[in-house]
Amino acid sequence: MNRPTASITPESKTQTRAYGLLVEFSEVADVLRAAEQVRGAGYQKWDVHSPIPIHGMDGAMGIRPTILPWIVLGGGLAGVTVAILMQWWMNAVDYPIIVSGKPFFSLPANIPVAFELTILFSAVAAVVSLFALNGLPRWHHPLLTNARFRRFSTDKFFIVIEAADPRFDKQKTREFLSSLGGQAVELIEE
Repeated sequence: MNRPTASITPESKTQTRAYGLLVEFSEVADVLRAAEQVRGAGYQKWDVHSPIPIHGMDGAMGIRPTILPWIVLGGGLAGVTVAILMQWWMNAVDYPIIVSGKPFFSLPANIPVAFELTILFSAVAAVVSLFALNGLPRWHHPLLTNARFRRFSTDKFFIVIEAADPRFDKQKTREFLSSLGGQAVELIEE
């Protein structure tokens, strides 16, 4: 049986999308000053990567406090509520047992379980919210393929402005980052 053969053509080169632009710094003072300038320029989707904590960076970046503590508080309150209601239901309503004339429900006797469930619910709320708020798990990040960026955990500081930023223009943003005094500006592709 004769089957038609498909012609073999060279694969077309796939288009890569830009993730953003990366600028490298060697000194803490330089990256702190540059972060203030990036925030002042109105960029919204950008980040600073550093091998050490930099005091004052949150203010320089304009980072607002996170909602995570409120979520953890809600988890803790839910835990203590569930614990008290669960023990009240079990001891006073569902299966009441008279032991030495003690009341069916007594708050001091139920504190240990309430404490443990408060901690459990708070911890679970913290971990789940941390993953959700950070968009994890993310199995691949474009920055991790860049050879220059691999030094962010040892001795270099980086600012990355994402292409998803409303103000991002490849040429203008590159010129802006070059004006910050960094050592190198590179395009990161997805």
